Amino acid sequence: MAPRLPYRRCVGIMLLNHEGKVFIGRRRGGDVEPREPAYEWQMPQGGIDRGEAPLQAALRELREETGVTSAELIEEARDWFNYDFPPDVMARTRNGKYGGQTQRWFAFRFTGAPDEIDLAPAGHKPEFSEWRWADMSELPTLIVPFKRGVYVNVVKAFGHLAERGPSR
Repeated sequence: MAPRLPYRRCVGIMLLNHEGKVFIGRRRGGDVEPREPAYEWQMPQGGIDRGEAPLQAALRELREETGVTSAELIEEARDWFNYDFPPDVMARTRNGKYGGQTQRWFAFRFTGAPDEIDLAPAGHKPEFSEWRWADMSELPTLIVPFKRGVYVNVVKAFGHLAERGPSR
């Protein structure tokens, strides 16, 4: 049996609006081939750079993928959540260096105006082609199946945040 590849350290961001809805973006390109439109939606996520703390990475990824800087930290998930890459994804992702990802998740409240959201902020390759606000309960059905367990855990960790936030 081949030795198990390490997990890539990453962050995930659940951005909630004042109504308790979650930001999701439609991915450009896909983790599944052929692309399945039902599984093209996800929350922002990305790798932790060398020397970067997970919270710093979450704020950076949020800014790079959504343009959002008006956000307040609500909560950090207690645990790291892991998923394994399917063989076809592993073969074309990160040169086969990782067997999957381990993710630290953060929940933020969006405090800005909708026009702050910019899927192509200057200097960054767009991750998403469009976005919308979704009910938290929908999230596990919208993500590619190999990441579904993580989304189930994230919804369990942050489910209590789906209630309407402070009035604006």
